[in-house]
Amino acid sequence: MTVDALARNALARRIAELGPWFHNLRLNGIETAPDHFLGDYPAFKWAGFRDAVPEDLTGRSVLDIGCNAGFYALEMARRGAARVLALDADPHYLAQARLAAEVTGAAAIEFRQMSVYDLADLGERFDLVLFMGVFYHLRHPLLALDLIRHHGVAAGGQMLFQTMLRGAGNVAEVAPDRPFDDREQFRQQGFPLMYFIEHAYAGDPSNWFVPNRAGAEAMLRASGFCPVQHPEPEVWLCDASAPGWDAGHQLPRALR
Repeated sequence: MTVDALARNALARRIAELGPWFHNLRLNGIETAPDHFLGDYPAFKWAGFRDAVPEDLTGRSVLDIGCNAGFYALEMARRGAARVLALDADPHYLAQARLAAEVTGAAAIEFRQMSVYDLADLGERFDLVLFMGVFYHLRHPLLALDLIRHHGVAAGGQMLFQTMLRGAGNVAEVAPDRPFDDREQFRQQGFPLMYFIEHAYAGDPSNWFVPNRAGAEAMLRASGFCPVQHPEPEVWLCDASAPGWDAGHQLPRALR
């Protein structure tokens, strides 16, 4: 057996030992999740919105919250980001991501075991924040958006956001205020909604809140993120240019 064949076999064993994988990565020609129930995930999804992120990220810093096995962090490093910090609360996913970075030579990526609720501990902000596929797994989703706005994204920075959606896909025009006894707007198709999952959804007990499109966009705006691109049904690129919900109010202790 040749040296190359031995190295490939050794890598295949390491990949198998770290299974199961949710990201299907190609590491030296070996797929980490070739039988993924969604197909070639997340590569096929990334193909629909990859142009929303500049091809050249030279000089920019990127924060990937909930990096999983590192697909997006690796892509940001490939595009030349000066610094990529990838966070995940699950050490299993971080072990996968570190192997992927090692094999691909993505030395610019730093990994830390942290959740979105720990952002205040970072003490730095980033030009681009990736918040992909995390929102609906959180018990406190609006708190997470507020923490990203106040402790994650730099002034003038952006956030690439993805969430699972259910319900109406249209967006109704909602008045900024209505009388207490006017309940008609709550019956509108496209009124901002968030569905609460009490037990589990798709076999996953960590699926807690699933918005419709109007709900997702309303919560982004209310947290100080202005959607500027909607390149794919579940994905938005947002500018951190609008005041957060706390404008004119005392900032909660958790966000200070």
